[in-house]
Amino acid sequence: MTLTAEQQRLEDHRLVKANWREWGPYLSERAWGTVREDYSPSGDAWHYFPHSHASSRAYRWNEDGLCGISDRNQYVCLALALWNGKDSLLKERLFGLTGPQGNHGEDVKEYYFYLDNTPTHSYMKMLYKYPQAPFPYQQLVNENYQRGYNDFEYELMDTGIFDDNRYFDVEVEYAKGAEDDILMRISVTNRGDEAAECHVLPTLWFRNTWSWGYPHGPMHDVNGKPIVASYKDTPTHKVAEVLHPAMGIKYWHVESSDSDAPEMLFTDNETNVAWLYQQKNENPYVKDAFHRYVIQQEKSAINPAQTGTKAAAYFHAEIPAGETITYRLRLCPADQDAPFSDFDDIFSTRISEADAFYDTLQNPALSPAEKAIQRQAFAGMLWSKQLYYYDVPQWLEGDPGTIPPSDMRKRGRNAEWAHLNNFDVISMPDKWEYPWYATWDLAFHCIALVLIDPDFAKRQLTLITREWYMHPNGQIPAYEWNFSDVNPPVHAWAAWRVYKIEERQTGKADREFLEGIFHKLLLNFTWWVNRKDADGNNVFQGGFLGMDNVSVFDRSRELPTGGHIDQSDGTAWMAFYCLEMLRIALELARENPVYQDSATKFFEHFLRISYAMSDKGIALWDEEDGFFYDVLHLPDHQVMPLKVRSMVGLLPLLAVETLEPELMEQLPEFDRRAHWFLNHSPHFGDNVASIDVPGAGKHRLMTNLSKEKLVRVLGYMLDEDEFLSPYGIRSLSKIHLNQPYELRVNGQTHTVRYLPAESDNGMFGGNSNWRGPIWFPINFLIIEALQKFHHYYGDDLKVAFPTGSDNMLTLDEVAAEISRRLISIFIPLEETGARPVYGGNATFHNDPHWREHILFYEYFNGDDGAGLGASHQTGWTGLVAKLIQQSGGATDEDD
Repeated sequence: MTLTAEQQRLEDHRLVKANWREWGPYLSERAWGTVREDYSPSGDAWHYFPHSHASSRAYRWNEDGLCGISDRNQYVCLALALWNGKDSLLKERLFGLTGPQGNHGEDVKEYYFYLDNTPTHSYMKMLYKYPQAPFPYQQLVNENYQRGYNDFEYELMDTGIFDDNRYFDVEVEYAKGAEDDILMRISVTNRGDEAAECHVLPTLWFRNTWSWGYPHGPMHDVNGKPIVASYKDTPTHKVAEVLHPAMGIKYWHVESSDSDAPEMLFTDNETNVAWLYQQKNENPYVKDAFHRYVIQQEKSAINPAQTGTKAAAYFHAEIPAGETITYRLRLCPADQDAPFSDFDDIFSTRISEADAFYDTLQNPALSPAEKAIQRQAFAGMLWSKQLYYYDVPQWLEGDPGTIPPSDMRKRGRNAEWAHLNNFDVISMPDKWEYPWYATWDLAFHCIALVLIDPDFAKRQLTLITREWYMHPNGQIPAYEWNFSDVNPPVHAWAAWRVYKIEERQTGKADREFLEGIFHKLLLNFTWWVNRKDADGNNVFQGGFLGMDNVSVFDRSRELPTGGHIDQSDGTAWMAFYCLEMLRIALELARENPVYQDSATKFFEHFLRISYAMSDKGIALWDEEDGFFYDVLHLPDHQVMPLKVRSMVGLLPLLAVETLEPELMEQLPEFDRRAHWFLNHSPHFGDNVASIDVPGAGKHRLMTNLSKEKLVRVLGYMLDEDEFLSPYGIRSLSKIHLNQPYELRVNGQTHTVRYLPAESDNGMFGGNSNWRGPIWFPINFLIIEALQKFHHYYGDDLKVAFPTGSDNMLTLDEVAAEISRRLISIFIPLEETGARPVYGGNATFHNDPHWREHILFYEYFNGDDGAGLGASHQTGWTGLVAKLIQQSGGATDEDD
């Protein structure tokens, strides 16, 4: 098969022939307000480094920028700054509310869209909508702060700032002439009906590696301070020389002409201590110089010697109504006499190559609308890569050139993760609200990413299990706010799915990847068994488990009742984990029989967990209701089921696996030992379908659920008055709208009520809600589980869809219908053209400059499908790309 140009670049990178991933969108959209930058004794990251400091204070760990890129080490950064002649701040980064400021937690208050990207970042395109009126920073803060949890968020569009189209569409594109030849094209369009001024400052700077008191910088391969300096002017362009000790010399070419000649500005990426702390600046040229020069007309702010560690090309134009002005820049290793002669040709080539890459990849059966949504989902996932730098020991101790942290800090957040030293490009949930990796999110990202870049997907999964990430005790880090939080164990599932998806796409099975990650996950599995099974009875207490406020109590804290909760979801996750590890072990045993031992271990452990969940064990299963619940164990030995119908009770569906009929014949040792265990402990097999009873296609089935229990649970899940929404499966039954669950403890009433949209309390910052909305990751796992059940039961098992109707569907058809409903969140309605994701926002539905741009939200309204939470969490919502891919034709569980 002939490879497309982009596929060839991926192959060259894999074979270490070229480093096409050296440059990419690795720049964060927010580096302020993060744990890494927080050196306060109290751990109050939002207040220690607020947005108001970001323009003047050098970052310690990573940089941020508007529509920006960097090299893989973030030595050199390239981004955009803007000023509309009215704002109080130079727009160098996206603005949003801190967690305490927002009535539903932290929230970005800007409009920007990831329009295109390729896996090697040979072509990238992003759109930012910049208002022409003064940006309402304080208005957004004040209005949201006074709103309560039951109020909607106050958005930028609600201020009226986009009325009459008084804004600029700022389109930023990057193309690579070669792996280290970076072309930048900025197109600014005035959407208003009057001319408007726009100051455009493409900006190049170095991550600060020299201010922290180290003789050679905090990274040992940076020896000395980098320099960017004016090099020469020509009639067609200006050139700055870019010299970094670890990267050598590059040249930054800025197109220029007599009618549109930029002014080259220079300063240093260093803190303005005079403004922040009323101390003397040792260096008069500091980080916020361009803001002061452009907005405050402070001419002495920039370095007249035209040298420093931060530079900008300053363009100023009056743009007529409806007109577009384009700026062209190029960063490359050579000083070129005519750097823009082939500029447009390179862009045209890279755009056509991107089209060819996606044409080859996308299912030809898809509609144009589906292809456009899928391509933007991929673009968002690729733009959401970020360099993540966090050396916890260094962070805990502080730097030689700074004030040492307090002793309290050394005993506080993440102190027990002193082994952790991260410096990698990682797929982020998003780069503003979550500019840090979240491990269970990342597992889902890889299911979509493997479709376009299998090597990157595998690298991401492997990375989290490396010794500089995984704790010596086997725990996988959750995220930087608390690495010790416990997320669902989905890593084995993701590794297996990535392995199978790549094999199906390429015909090649990467057993080395699968075997390597299996051994690391053995350590993590052991951690779960030792730390989260308090009574040693195969019922697990997991705790937080990433689903925030799904429970009656905050399960990450000590219970107000005392005692502990046996978690239906925690136990189901471990049954799920067992089966995924079993499936991997059996795959590896095909070529190495020694893995039959491991397969037997996970087979037996799964049966013990299944038994413990059943009515013969701890009674997480409620026979009267036909549903699974958490069980509260009180200090006086009372046991109380917490009868909330939530996602907690649906998760046992996920623990299902089908085995091919020939597998038992290929692995006689596993077959013999599995049957020995069942013969000697038959009660452990009573609650699961027997591996000896063939289903459709002679598959064997392993599951927590008998056929009867499966049908009963599905009766709730597919009931439109309970879990089934027009847009997927809700996280909490709608029955709790009029019948909220209440538990009175120590004079306090704890209530769980169905909330289709935002949370009505401050648990977990107030911006996470598993009490009604639709979440893509769990829906995706439910779809896969239903497909596996169908593999076993085939067309003989049909259920009413929806519950109570005469419409009987196979489980495969149910899975397809849930998938269709999820996809429909983004599809324009035939009668109106409105996309459910945008709720009642008329601009997004009707305006041609808005309606084709898709935002992939964190979660979705359980009633109308409107997007909620983080607006750019392409991460796990990017799973829609996989659902779209398989919606174009028949699929199987390993598609």
